[in-house]
Amino acid sequence: MSLGFRRAVSGQGAAVAVQLLVTLSFLPSLVKTQVTGVLDDCLCDIDSIDNFNNYKIFPKLKKLQERDYFRYYKVNLKRPCPFWAEDGHCSIKDCHVEPCPESKIPVGIKAGHSNKYLQAANNTKELEDCEQANKLGAINSTLSNESKEAFIDWARYDDSQDHFCELDDERSPAAQYVDLLLNPERYTGYKGSSAWRVWNSIYEENCFKPRSVYRPLNPLAPSRGEDDGESFYTWLEGLCLEKRVFYKLISGLHASINLHLCANYLLEETWGKPSWGPNIKEFKRRFDPVETKGEGPRRLKNLYFLYLIELRALSKVAPYFERSIVDLYTGNLEEDADTKTLLLSIFQDTKSFPMHFDEKSMFAGDKKGAKSLKEEFRLHFKNISRIMDCVGCDKCRLWGKLQTQGLGTALKILFSEKEIQKLPENSPSKGFQLTRQEIVALLNAFGRLSTSIKELQNFKALLQHKR
Repeated sequence: MSLGFRRAVSGQGAAVAVQLLVTLSFLPSLVKTQVTGVLDDCLCDIDSIDNFNNYKIFPKLKKLQERDYFRYYKVNLKRPCPFWAEDGHCSIKDCHVEPCPESKIPVGIKAGHSNKYLQAANNTKELEDCEQANKLGAINSTLSNESKEAFIDWARYDDSQDHFCELDDERSPAAQYVDLLLNPERYTGYKGSSAWRVWNSIYEENCFKPRSVYRPLNPLAPSRGEDDGESFYTWLEGLCLEKRVFYKLISGLHASINLHLCANYLLEETWGKPSWGPNIKEFKRRFDPVETKGEGPRRLKNLYFLYLIELRALSKVAPYFERSIVDLYTGNLEEDADTKTLLLSIFQDTKSFPMHFDEKSMFAGDKKGAKSLKEEFRLHFKNISRIMDCVGCDKCRLWGKLQTQGLGTALKILFSEKEIQKLPENSPSKGFQLTRQEIVALLNAFGRLSTSIKELQNFKALLQHKR
């Protein structure tokens, strides 16, 4: 990932303006032609999603994410990678962020470097890059004393409910609450072999790749040869619907994360004050059809497909929250009531969307084969959630785990339609329950997708204006 520390967005003279115009001239096919029309495997068109998201649901989601119930997420950033020895930032061991213990929460987390790291750094640039990645990837764990006391009360309330399952990670002594508003998802400098290995493991070992396909599915793969990106996707058409959906979900999640980084990029840093904003060059590198050999627009279409999947899950789970027994508990009764009212309004919007993905078309074959495929689907996704503990940047790991858990919760909802329909109005159900952690992840993950689509529209408008 290009650092681009010194790039400014305006006021840099004619040379920069010319350079920007040259960059923009390569993008009209992306912003006007290729990311339009009807999506594969569903009957929804992209323009309808854009209008629904940007003008109807995005503003409400943004307000919801600022509510206390949804802004604090409990996460364990200390779990070791279960698949390989962690290599940390910049692919160098010991170049990582070490969060402070809960009893000594500072303003921010500061990482130290061992002598091994100093010996491993071959040049000043490598050291500077890694230092920058540490600073940008650090978790701001600042919490007020009132918040800490409230969390104890929230946990006590959550524990008293009859849940479908318990998440061991929430109860781990290493798990800590993180204020998502203080730790926005954006460019951190995390790159190199560590980031490549994570995505490579996700694509190559967990997506349903046919043995006849030799080329890496991982967009970060260093060698692409002469393959045309669009023709490469013909292998996907030969898979069953369920396996196509799985790949599109992962690709869509990857595209969404990349969009967040492009839209909230470190443009310049003057006197220790960073300036964040959209990076056109980085956007082009990841999504332009020419630079990606036709794959960029497909990645963006997969983003829209993932949006539809999670949107469908929200519409399906609405009856769970519409019951009077369900509270979004923080201890502030007035705020809790307002938060639930806002959430129910969002659910009403999701149910009003006219072109939902039909999940009933999945796992619809013979019962034995469908059950086996569903279990394989579930295990593959569960494995991907474990891979998130191998991410070497704390902030990237935080948002990776949250968005993965959010998608996992959405899949849990779609596979539990009968249980949701049988929910009693005034008592807990053993058939289907959501923990506070799952609820926070579900809405924040969908909020990230909603933001991605909004940011994509911003890029289109910016490019159109500059042209």
